[in-house]
Amino acid sequence: MPDPANLLPDWHPDRLAARLPALRRRARLLAETRAFFTGRGYMEVETPALVPAPGMEVHLAAFRSEFRPMLEGEAMPLWLRTSPELAIKRLLVAGCGPVFEIARVWRNGEVSPRHAPEFTMLEWYRPGASLSALMDETEDYVRAMLPPRVASAGVETDLSQPFERLSVADAFRRHAGGLDILATLGPDGQGDAHALHEAAGASGIAPRPAENWEDLFFRILLERVEPQLGRDRGTFLTHWPAPQAALARRDPAEPRAALRFELFVAGLELANAFDELTDAEEQAERFARDVAERQRLYGEGWPVDADFLAALRHGMPATSGIALGFDRLAMLAAGAASVADTLWLGRWPYPG
Repeated sequence: MPDPANLLPDWHPDRLAARLPALRRRARLLAETRAFFTGRGYMEVETPALVPAPGMEVHLAAFRSEFRPMLEGEAMPLWLRTSPELAIKRLLVAGCGPVFEIARVWRNGEVSPRHAPEFTMLEWYRPGASLSALMDETEDYVRAMLPPRVASAGVETDLSQPFERLSVADAFRRHAGGLDILATLGPDGQGDAHALHEAAGASGIAPRPAENWEDLFFRILLERVEPQLGRDRGTFLTHWPAPQAALARRDPAEPRAALRFELFVAGLELANAFDELTDAEEQAERFARDVAERQRLYGEGWPVDADFLAALRHGMPATSGIALGFDRLAMLAAGAASVADTLWLGRWPYPG
């Protein structure tokens, strides 16, 4: 039987009282976050939430709106951002780094105990920092914000232990039957579906006939690898295969891999980070592929963010940056079972 308290509206005094300990912890977390970054020389910025392109990730769905100048004339399509990343990087081009933003963002269709369609993202960027230095700082931040031991859905992490740094290639070898994921990339650095099907089969993983390289990569990642991460200690999953570079630059020492990491704590994916790509032409090629793939898969989307590419051509300094799910961090800080317990208002229905 469902808990009767959960059937009450969010504004009901009894419902709010049940969430209030987590909400008070969230409020302290916001203040502590600002103190942490300003103490390290970062400046807090605010960038637009309504933008011409919400983000370039292929599989993210966005909320569409439109702007009518003076409520007359032709409407201009605009979107609620899925991340402040492209806007913040424009500020880095302008020379204002290092910066951080506690940003409200929107992603359509995402709802579960760990997801909400409207949520808060903490992003920070430091020009001149390496990805290794960013991992050091992220580890410092997480330890400063959370108690020494945290848990979620029965998975516990001891944050007093040094965080593990594990490459995707090593994680697949360890948890997916010795599969060599980088060997399944073609000469152009893109995924070879036939090669991955063969490698998966040899590792005891049955591929599905219709799966392309990306589909099978993520199925193995989600089923075999991620459940093993961030369990006893925090895990940085680093050096992603080049097809998953997104806005990260490739590793000069291993061009089949990108300088990207994700952080896992208590079994939760908490953050995603890049040694940022500053080559505008390579980024333009990636964006063009992303737009075409989104159109092929979903039949809709938005154009390339041309103004961002113009800023990148002007010149962005070498930078590492990270996006961290603030609601998930608040969940861990408060010992809450769901991100909904850390939201003042805006509970979203989800299956189960």
